[in-house]
This record gives sequence, structure tokens and C-alpha cells, in this order.
Amino acid sequence: MRIDLHVHSTASDGTCSPEEVVNRAAGGGLDVLALSDHDTVSGVARAIRAARSRRLHVIPAVELSSTWRGQDIHILGYFIDVRSDALTDYERRGLERRSSRMAEMMDRLARQGVAIRWEQLEAQRPTPATALTRPHLARALVETGYAVSVQEAFTTLIGNGCPAYVPTEVAAPETAIQVIRVAGGIPVWAHPPANLLDDLLSVLVDAGLGGVEVYRPAFGQSYVSALLALAEREGLLVTGGSDWHGPEGGAELGDFFVDGPDVAAFLAEGGI
Repeated sequence: MRIDLHVHSTASDGTCSPEEVVNRAAGGGLDVLALSDHDTVSGVARAIRAARSRRLHVIPAVELSSTWRGQDIHILGYFIDVRSDALTDYERRGLERRSSRMAEMMDRLARQGVAIRWEQLEAQRPTPATALTRPHLARALVETGYAVSVQEAFTTLIGNGCPAYVPTEVAAPETAIQVIRVAGGIPVWAHPPANLLDDLLSVLVDAGLGGVEVYRPAFGQSYVSALLALAEREGLLVTGGSDWHGPEGGAELGDFFVDGPDVAAFLAEGGI
């Protein structure tokens, strides 16, 4: 079984529609896919409908933004009820905060001589209901010639630690975990930074964290082993995924996948 539990679509900051994500996932040989857009579940039903004619199981998921001590922390929620009022409220707050965050980042860029008009940023998202994110800003920076690629835009202008960076600050990670639990889901710490494990993991576990994302293309074997040991010690489930946003990143869905046995306990918890 080939599995990818971390994929984005145009419902947030991906470049492929939920239907195209499903088509590419099936074409790439995936058996299980979790559509986990940032702070929204608006693409989940579309992905599930598109998968009905495919041999592909779509897990309803979301990636909630939160901030801890000025650093963005992302909490994945799996097997959620997409109709949950708690999720709907979080999505509204995320949409509002991401718009104000983008205004702050664009102001900081302008002070560095990097002028992006709001219309240029808006053009990067498919609908006004789509929350504005840094990949949208990065694509605007590429189109206006301030960066040659999305990666360069992050590295030099808007990535963590850059002068224009502004934390998302939608809520605390404990709140994100609670929202996912209320929605009937399993909260999982996405791409946990090594420098925060000692200080933050116990906080998240106490708040109800259910798992940790262990398998990712960018994680070396030594870090994977360390995360597996932490997950076993804390009694946490293990997940993994590509964090795919579209083919512009140079990879296709299915190039990276997690084997079924590696996440068997997680799948069993979700009834798969």
C-alpha cells in the first residue's frame, strides 16, 4: 500500500485543484491520500467525489496553523468531520488573519524596496474564499521579477527568519489540537522542527496530540529514527507525507510515499 498523508490543493496554497490532485495521485500509484489544506476543508468533499471512480481512498484532513513563541506550528487533523462548527470557526479566523498577515509582510517588503500590489497577490489565489498564504506571495514575487523561483523567494525574502517574515498567529497549538479533537479527528504535529522537540512536544502531548509526522522527503534517516523513538516513548501514532503543493516543486504525487506497515497503527485508528 502506497500512502501520502500530506497533500495540498488550490483550496489553500497548492497549484492543482482537488480533482487534479486525485487524478495525479491515482496516476502516481497511490492507494491512500489525505488532502490536508491549510486552515480549510473546502476541497475535501470534491476530492472524495473525484476518487469514487478511482482505486484511491481519500482521508478527510486539514492542516491548522498555530503559533508558539513567535514560531509557526502546524497541526494536521485526520479523519475529521468536515462539517464541524469548530473547524468552520477556525477557518474563518484563519482567512481573516492570513489577509492581515499578508498586508504586514507586503509592507515589510516595500520597506526593502520590493513593491507588490495587492491585486498581484490576489491574482495568485483561485477564489476570494481561499486564504492568502506565503506560497501565493512567493508566486507573485516570481511573476514580478523579484525572485527566479518560489524557493528563492522563501530563501531570500519571506522565509522564516527573513526581514519580511510575519508569524501566522491564528491561535496557540493547544487550541488547534482541541479543535481537531472536537471535530472527531486525530491531531498530528506536522514537520516538527528539531530545535523545538524538547520544549514543545510535552506541551502538545498534554494538550491531546495524537501523533507526529515522521516520514518526509526532507527528513534524513537519523532524524526519522529520533522521531520514531520519541513517538514510541510518548505513545504517539506515526504518519508521513510529501507536503506536495504542485508539480512546480519538481516532484509528482507518488514520487514519495509511505508504506502501509510504517503507518499501520494510524490507519487502524482511522478504521482503514
